[in-house]
Amino acid sequence: MNSVTASIIQSKLALYDSAAFLREYTYCGHDLGSVCTPSGTCFRVWSPGADRVALCLVSDTRTGQLPMTRSEHGTWSYQTEASLHGSRYYYLVTMDGPTVKATDPYARCCTANGTYSVVIDLSQTNPDGWSEDKGPVLDRPTDAVIYELHLRDLSMDSSSGILHKGKFLGLAETGTRNAAGLPTGLDHIRGLGVTHIHLLPCFDYASVDETKPSFNWGYDPANYNIPEGSYVTAPNDPVTRIREMKEMIHTLHAHGLGVIMDVVYNHTAVAEDSHFNLLAPYYYYRMMPDGSFANGSDCGNETASERPMMRNFLIDSVAYWAKEYHIDGFRFDLMGLHDIDTMNAIRTRLDEINPQLLMYGEGWTGGPSPLPESRRAVKQNMTRLPRIAAFSDNLRDAIKGSVFNAKDTGFVSGRKGLCEDIRFGICGCAPHPEINLKLVRSANAFWAAEPAQCINYVSAHDNYTLWDKLACSCPKDSPELRIRRNKLAAAIYLTSQGIPFFQAGEEFLRTKPAESGIGFDDNSYRSPDSVNSLKWDRMTEYSGVCGYYRGLIAFRKAHPALRLDTSAAVARHLTFLKKVPAGTVGYLLSGHAGGDFLKEIAILLNPTPAAVSFSLPGGDWTVYISDAAAGTAPLAHISGSTVRVPAVSCFALGRA
Repeated sequence: MNSVTASIIQSKLALYDSAAFLREYTYCGHDLGSVCTPSGTCFRVWSPGADRVALCLVSDTRTGQLPMTRSEHGTWSYQTEASLHGSRYYYLVTMDGPTVKATDPYARCCTANGTYSVVIDLSQTNPDGWSEDKGPVLDRPTDAVIYELHLRDLSMDSSSGILHKGKFLGLAETGTRNAAGLPTGLDHIRGLGVTHIHLLPCFDYASVDETKPSFNWGYDPANYNIPEGSYVTAPNDPVTRIREMKEMIHTLHAHGLGVIMDVVYNHTAVAEDSHFNLLAPYYYYRMMPDGSFANGSDCGNETASERPMMRNFLIDSVAYWAKEYHIDGFRFDLMGLHDIDTMNAIRTRLDEINPQLLMYGEGWTGGPSPLPESRRAVKQNMTRLPRIAAFSDNLRDAIKGSVFNAKDTGFVSGRKGLCEDIRFGICGCAPHPEINLKLVRSANAFWAAEPAQCINYVSAHDNYTLWDKLACSCPKDSPELRIRRNKLAAAIYLTSQGIPFFQAGEEFLRTKPAESGIGFDDNSYRSPDSVNSLKWDRMTEYSGVCGYYRGLIAFRKAHPALRLDTSAAVARHLTFLKKVPAGTVGYLLSGHAGGDFLKEIAILLNPTPAAVSFSLPGGDWTVYISDAAAGTAPLAHISGSTVRVPAVSCFALGRA
């Protein structure tokens, strides 16, 4: 970037951040984009520096240009009494001489690959019964159990038995089976007992040709308010694009499952030529002094959420998905790149729509950012982000080892000295009087104000699957021992305070062998379906592990003591056992309310290679989770104060 250009950009930024610009050009209306009803169509776009804006309506034979009128606070508008439902359009923007073509960043629909924005009468996109559609109701956020899924992963393998492969409708299919007749797809997920499906990006992204779909995670946003066309059966049909996503959500809701949307507002697929930048050059992005785009996302740019119009875009976009598509929650990619005020404003807006909606994200950035640390929505600032949660990389890495070192081991894989980190994670990273922060390796402070701010997990789409991580870090393990480690890992995060989350297929030991045939794929964002797709026949081979996960979830859901929603309640009801065998962790949950059929629960974690004995308060105890099984049905009865826990396993016991 030459110094002249850098100087021009810095002058623009100084203007954008001036009090006069903020006063004159901050538009707070909610009608940006095209709004279409049977009685007319209105277009409004924000381009404060434009000298002229023309609306271009595209037909099969010609393109008509309609001059737009300069309107309030930097917007341009055009209105007609005709319903232009289904019409394709774009804008021609003249600014400081040149004229550029821009699609509408506020559009609700587009043609395949976002070539044109499309006017849509949303009332024509609703499936039957949509007006009565509602997601699940939770008593508290910690009641949620979240299942992370990529749409193509679910159905592309032949073992899925799903007809609509790689499509929204594939997740809406029921009655699908693998070769052994075991449920796949929606039936399997529902049977696990999870409450919400977290879908990797489903908005329109840039990396895939929608007319020839291929695999990508989708973290390269193109059109934030439009469903991804590769997931529908007819990407050029605007009604189909929207309706099929709504049909999927409606079906999931009918089966008691909420839908969480993975949103990526922190960067765009392109920067210089994005529709944002063509309409208001450099306004929507953070820039460096040399005129280059800041890159805290490690994807080439980062958006400036602190600027009013970008902030308003985020708030309006999230609210649009919640209201129009009945989305039940949002996961923010690289949430640390967003400023605290914006995230709190989004939470406030969602509470106005439905206080039950979940909101969480990655409490970090992808690289250095010019946004000051004190303003970032990062883990260290979560006490200033009420009712918003962040992922606990503390518990994740304590359980299985660092995700940045394939060979690093954790608590379940033999590394010593991690007991206090495990205890820290068990409490949801929220204050607890029995946690000695001086012994916690991964943190020097309690970063969550309440356990509901903590997302507990050991695997997600990023990095190795849990099974592959264990294979890399403990290559000499027998399959039986590796399964024990996997089950212990699951038992820890599914009984910890906070909100549990796991990657689709973890319950049948999902693996991603590298395409080369050597090792495993730890960053499969654009690897083929052969690497990423769920291999449903593994469920037959590992049905016991799958049943173990199902039992852990059932046990968690049966006992409010495992789902306490305040740090005060955790401190009051959770007590760590003082005298436990070296390298182990044990604790009691007692004196809690909520109608449990168990009034006292003991959780005993033994990662060591030998069986050990724990001492419990005397009396009769019943085992509900062991090394072999888990659930709400009694597995064994123990009288006395000594419990023998096998190597590399969890025991959960209770008494009335």
